[in-house]
Amino acid sequence: MPNPAPHAAPGLTPAVTHDAVVVVPGIMGSELYDTSTDKVIWGLANTGWLAKAWLTRRGITPLQLTPAELAGDYSRIQAPRLLQTPAWSPFLRGIEPYHKLLRTIEDTVAHRDAIMTFPYDWRLPVAVNARRLAQKARDHLQRWLAHPAHIAARHQAVDERPARLVFIAHSMGGLVTYAALTLGEDSDLPADTRGVMTLGTPFQGSVVAANILNAIQGGPLPLPHGRLATAAATMPAVHELLPRFLCLEDTLDVRRLTPSDVADLGGDKDLAKAAEDFFTTLYTQPLPHHRPVVGIRQNTVQSMKIINGLVIASEYCFRTDSDDTVKRDVNGAPRRYQVWGDGTVHRESASLTRRAIPVFAQHGAIANGREACRVIADFLLEDDHLGPDQAEDGIGLNVPDYAPAGTPWDCIVTGTDDPAQVECTVAATDTDWETAVLFEATDDDKLGAKVTLPSPGLYRVTAKADYGPIVTQLVFSGPDGQDALDD
Repeated sequence: MPNPAPHAAPGLTPAVTHDAVVVVPGIMGSELYDTSTDKVIWGLANTGWLAKAWLTRRGITPLQLTPAELAGDYSRIQAPRLLQTPAWSPFLRGIEPYHKLLRTIEDTVAHRDAIMTFPYDWRLPVAVNARRLAQKARDHLQRWLAHPAHIAARHQAVDERPARLVFIAHSMGGLVTYAALTLGEDSDLPADTRGVMTLGTPFQGSVVAANILNAIQGGPLPLPHGRLATAAATMPAVHELLPRFLCLEDTLDVRRLTPSDVADLGGDKDLAKAAEDFFTTLYTQPLPHHRPVVGIRQNTVQSMKIINGLVIASEYCFRTDSDDTVKRDVNGAPRRYQVWGDGTVHRESASLTRRAIPVFAQHGAIANGREACRVIADFLLEDDHLGPDQAEDGIGLNVPDYAPAGTPWDCIVTGTDDPAQVECTVAATDTDWETAVLFEATDDDKLGAKVTLPSPGLYRVTAKADYGPIVTQLVFSGPDGQDALDD
């Protein structure tokens, strides 16, 4: 029988969708299992695995693609389920599990069997996972169409139309969905899809991916950053997340990255060229029935310079006129614009169209945020109201991704200079430790405080103003310097 909607008034038909829903997570949002060693290599039932993954000598080595995988044999790694506990990665920062998102969807569908999650090996090319998603989505729709709960719920639908697919995709999952609907062998899949909602998807890439690959050059970064760079240099997916917009400052000009630039900053030239060719093909087809949700007002790197092989990233971007000419100032230099983003993906990369639904959220938490869950529920119910054209006022949160235990670091809130308007806490994700953060005004429209974490582990920073939404970010704490722990 269909699940009743919560708080349904007596005598009223509960508002539910009879469509089939597919949830596609972002990069690092799926657990990975190594069949050759019989071990989970990404994601476990508790957060203690993070220290081993990032701080021991062989921690994330199994994530590197082997020569066989680079040649197309993808049998070694399986993705059994979505991430179950909070995770952390250098540069990408915190990755929250999708529990709140799934609960929102469960409260909105006719039956839990209408929901399919699509865990996948996020190291692999988008096209590989897209082919798998297309087949899984087709199978899911066929099962749901024959389900007794669908047959019952269909009678409540306008014109009693049969169910179609609705995709809810976070981060790189939006790219996988895009490719599944436009480049797959199932040409009927777009017609069988009612809608696609993406959450913080880097349609034009992210400068953060360049930072990830560049850490292999040996800059003054903590140990986990170099560990990730070594693994990422073998991953097609990371190369597919590189920025494809005008981002590279080159003397008095600004241009797009080339495969040679990617090799110079520490990536793989061949993987970069393959990514370039893939997106050239992908962009020839529109993403059907698309509603993008984008994070705003969070400090986000949007452009870069390469100086002596090192990436220097900046929190501003460039714009062009309709003829692709760069906007310049009176001196002929490219104009710089700050458009912010979700801390990982800047605003203009997260949407294929000008019309998007803005929310105040960090990238790893956007899918679980209260605002996003509200618009997802409306989208599933085919409500015309898909969120305001402009988000309500809110605050931004700026914290480091990695903080050595016992060393003070800066916690910055933007959007207000009144400490009385903001409540902020830092809490361990797996113990009862929690502390309040007391801010002082440091600049116009900005608050600052020093925070010291007591021991290594994963911590969640939560900031709430008297107005607007709650903003959260995960911070990983470990030893100072480049020292690795014993395996």
